Amino acid sequence: MEHSTHTIRHPRLSSAGVRTRVPRPAGPPAARAGARRRRRLPRPRLTGLGCGVLALAGMVSWARLCELLGGVPALYGTLFVATAGATALWVRPADLICAPIAAPIAFAAGLITTEGLVATVTELALRAPWLFAGTLLATLIALARKALVLLRRRLAGARRAANAGRTARRRPS
Repeated sequence: MEHSTHTIRHPRLSSAGVRTRVPRPAGPPAARAGARRRRRLPRPRLTGLGCGVLALAGMVSWARLCELLGGVPALYGTLFVATAGATALWVRPADLICAPIAAPIAFAAGLITTEGLVATVTELALRAPWLFAGTLLATLIALARKALVLLRRRLAGARRAANAGRTARRRPS
């Protein structure tokens, strides 16, 4: 009996109705290949909305912390740059444009929660270098990740075309 993934019968029952075992690989792919496992960052999984929520929650929390420490602008700016980088790293490739947009909005929202609406305009002017640095970092990370996605896509297309050419040459006419 040929194996087919699209059968009507239960896949583990043979033609006689007896349960059979489905063959499984010996172990995980890395163990079979003998490759060393290395520790990596978690895969990017934030949606565009999740990216904005993470940046907003982070910056409001950091603003409250900086307010408790006496309103240290350099600490808030440094934490903003770190938050902008983290959101740009963890957003999904389909939503990369959201990281550089969410970062400055979160920066301003954090300032509004601690400084008030009127003083926020002055604080934005005074902390503009930090705002630009974090936004630039998020933009550069998003651009680099998008370039890698496009490069992988192009290389995969070239590999598929090369494989299709090889199989066409091997087939006898």
